[in-house]
Amino acid sequence: MTQMLEMPRVQTCTVSECGYNHDGCTAFAVTIGTTMSAECDTFVDSGDKGGMGRALAQVGACKRADCQHNTDLECHAPAIVVGQSGDKADCLTYEKR
Repeated sequence: MTQMLEMPRVQTCTVSECGYNHDGCTAFAVTIGTTMSAECDTFVDSGDKGGMGRALAQVGACKRADCQHNTDLECHAPAIVVGQSGDKADCLTYEKR
């Protein structure tokens, strides 16, 4: 299991419509992926602003078992980038094995 201090950070998030994004992702941790996409499951389409108030989000879990950075459903990339992909917020660091 990845230790909390070793969890990858959300380096940048450019999805301004997310309630957790104010000058970076302010969620404590994000969950990435469904079985079919690398979507940020923590995305909240809201004008309300939530989170911790500081852009220090980490990757708590990743459901994309086919990503080269994923081992045992945990991300092992040094950091991730989240960005707009169509009408969704996706992990742009995702790389298929």
